[in-house]
Order: sequence, then C-alpha cells, then structure tokens
Amino acid sequence: MQGIMVQGTSSDVGKSMICTAFCRIMAEEGYRVAPFKSQNMSNNSYVTIWGEEIGRAQGVQAEAAGIVATVNMNPILLKPENDMKSQVVLFGKKLCAMDGMDYRQHFYEQGLKAIDQALLNLSQDFTHLVIEGAGSPAEVNLNDRELVNMAVAERADVPVILVADIERGGVFASIVGTLALMPHPERVKGLLINKFRGDLRLFEDGVAFWESYTGIPVLGVIPYLPEHGIEQEDSLGVRELAKTFSQRPIDIAVLKHPYLSNFTDIEALLKEPDVSVRWVELVKDIGQPDAVILPGTKSTIADLRYWKGQQLEEALKALREETWIVGLCGGFQMLGQQLSDPFGHDGLKVDVEQGLALVPGMKTYFTEEKFVQRRKGMARLEEVDVPVEGYEIHTGRCNSVFSPLIQYENGSEGYRKDRILGTHLHGLFDQQEFRHAFLEPLRKAKNLPEPTVSEEIDRYASWAQHVKQHINWQAVEELMEAKP
Repeated sequence: MQGIMVQGTSSDVGKSMICTAFCRIMAEEGYRVAPFKSQNMSNNSYVTIWGEEIGRAQGVQAEAAGIVATVNMNPILLKPENDMKSQVVLFGKKLCAMDGMDYRQHFYEQGLKAIDQALLNLSQDFTHLVIEGAGSPAEVNLNDRELVNMAVAERADVPVILVADIERGGVFASIVGTLALMPHPERVKGLLINKFRGDLRLFEDGVAFWESYTGIPVLGVIPYLPEHGIEQEDSLGVRELAKTFSQRPIDIAVLKHPYLSNFTDIEALLKEPDVSVRWVELVKDIGQPDAVILPGTKSTIADLRYWKGQQLEEALKALREETWIVGLCGGFQMLGQQLSDPFGHDGLKVDVEQGLALVPGMKTYFTEEKFVQRRKGMARLEEVDVPVEGYEIHTGRCNSVFSPLIQYENGSEGYRKDRILGTHLHGLFDQQEFRHAFLEPLRKAKNLPEPTVSEEIDRYASWAQHVKQHINWQAVEELMEAKP
C-alpha cells in the first residue's frame, strides 16, 4: 500500500485534524483511501455499525473519506481507568485492563501482530492509507517498544510529515528537538506548521530557516480555523473552543469530571449562536446557569464521589426549579438513587453507593460485559416527539424508570420529568432538531428568538478546502507515491 503518516511534535498539535483533511481531499480526488492509527488512547470512542469500539478520530476520518469505519482502522484502543491503568480494547472488543508497565512488557508482541493484521486487512480494500501517530515520536524512554509512531511508519513503509503547533510557542525548538531525538528522522519528508494566526508573509523567514537548518521542505503553514465544526478527540481542544464563546446569553455549565469521557456530546451545542459552554471543576463555580450537564465518565463512582465531596447533590436540588439538569451516560447514572459495583468493573469495588437522588428509584449495577450499540428512536421533549439516533457504550445496567426520555422499537430508555433529563444515548446534541427542541424552553425564558433552521454545511469539505489552500498538495501526493 501507499500512503503518508502524520506525526506531531506533541499531543494536540492537530494531527487528527490534518489526517481528516487528507482523507477528504484524497477521497474527492478518487483515491481508495482509509485512515489508520495503530494505537489510540482516549475515553472518547466511536462505535462502529457492528457495535465495536475504535478511537473517535478514526471514525471521524472514515466519515470524511466517505467510507464505513472498521476496527482495522484502529486495532488497539486504550481507555484510561485511572492514572495507572487502562482498559485495552483489541479489534473493537474489551480485552483486559493493564497498567503501563504490564502493557509495555506483556502486550508488545501481541500489539505488533495486531498492527500487521490490520494493515493486511486494509490492503484488501484500499490503495492508500493516511496514518496518524500519537503524542511525540521523541519519547526516548519509550521508543524501544513503541507501537504508534516510527515503528508503524517502518512497518507500513510510508514517509512521514511532522506537524507542529505554532500557537503553543517554542515552535522552532520543538521541530528541531523532535528531529534530533526521534528514531529514523530520515523518514520525515515534510514539515507542516499548524494553527497560525496573523499575516503569513511575516513568517516567510521562519519557513526559510527550517528548510535551511533541517533540509526538509515546509509543505504548508495552516491558519487557525476555530469554527471548523469537526469533533475534537482531545478534550483540550473542546475547552479552548468553549472559551471563545463565553459571552453568549444561554449559559450551560458542564461538569468536568476527573475521568471525563465522550466530551464531544457537548461540542455540538457551540453551533448555536446564543449558547456558551463553561467547563466547571468545582461546585462553587456552577453559579446560576440555564442548564447543568453531567457528561460521560470512565469511572462513574469515583467521579460521583468527587462531586459528592463538594455537596453537588444539595447544589443541584437548589437549582432544579430554574435550571435544567441533564445527565449523559455515566452522568445519568449519577443522578439515580444507588450505584453498585461489587467487582470493580467500572473502576472501584463498591457494594452500594448513594447517587444524587434526582431520578427516583433508579439503581445502576455494573457488569463485566460492556453494552455497545447504535440505536434510533423518538425522544419526547416539551410534548414534542423528536427523532434521535446515536450510540450507547457503558457497563452499568439501570432498572426501568417511569417517564422515559426515548422510545425505541424494542423498549424505552432514559428519564424526563420537570427539568431533569437523562439518557445513555451519546450524540443527541449532534442532531439539530433535538438540540433546538432542548434549547427552546431556555430561549423562551430569556425572550430569545428561535434561530433559523439552516442546512448544516459539509464540515469535512470546508475544512479540507482550508487545508488544501494552504499546503503544497502536489508535493504531498508525490511523497505518497514515492517510497522512503
């Protein structure tokens, strides 16, 4: 197979976004292209149509390429359970939980075999790969047994483009230092500078320096584009985006759990011109918002205890007369009466933990088997039925409660009563009709006009056009066709 690999000088430099653009550009030009990331670490997973988990970024990249996402595009997914241990998802299914040392010592050979198998499988259907690295390839303490950067470039036999984020500062040192410390720097055939702000002409001397000092061509300088509308895999990106719109009239406070997951459930709210989102780490900072959202979590009881230690239950009960309270997945389970995890399937061994008691009678029991599937149904909001679809991914099983939020063909799920909403379904706010139905009473309370319902733009096409406009795409194509 032919292709290109995008590595970065650090995390959150924009590797996923660059790969997304490359997938769309190549698809539009007729390439049979697929994304690939050997090993991803994220609690923000994507559920395939077969009910398997992969990294969210590879699901998004597959959508950009116009193809169906499969487990071969991300054969290894690590989902952190705490600071020391992660759940290992292999080819879309939970394998085990391992700490970093065990993973390094005992999974390495199995990981290499999984990578080779995934590359072989993809070669049956595609001619080109857009491969994403992880973190930095200059982690000298890990490079002898790494599974995601130069080891993958070697196995796939593709050239590498190195991306740096100029917004962080220190971009000259980050590129030079990465090239000095990374293995096989000769595979790096191009440099990309991302998130540039200002007049590009003022950076011409910088480009000249890199090309002279490193001997590697700068393929482009990509201007910062805040409103691209594409889901961010790294929660840092979402928090930065939220800051941009902090002065809008509808105030939504989102609880930032210590083990936050599936934060992209929130990002779609920023598409609305009158909505601001605040990430809140302390109960005292919640204030008097129009809505409070408890998002998903990788360790429900641990995060619940974090908030209970700050008297979140009392704060929410004091707000519920004027404020909408929304629980999503683990956040929904927190709103119930009790949670039970005697075997530690969700992270902590706990026989009975009292919930926030805002959904009366609901009890959650955590099981070893993970519930992963896509679903479609009808949600009832303000006496209006709204079609919804999304995915569920959780180990907690909840007993049925009265007044469910969503009706499916084979049953019901969630909770809605007064100003309390809860569901396990991820992706609700991505759908404009549901988003507007949810925001309608908030807008009425503030005498805000209902925004015009417009056809949403093709966010992948506009982002790809932005990137292609500012890079030497012909040079990228030449790199893909040439062997390193």
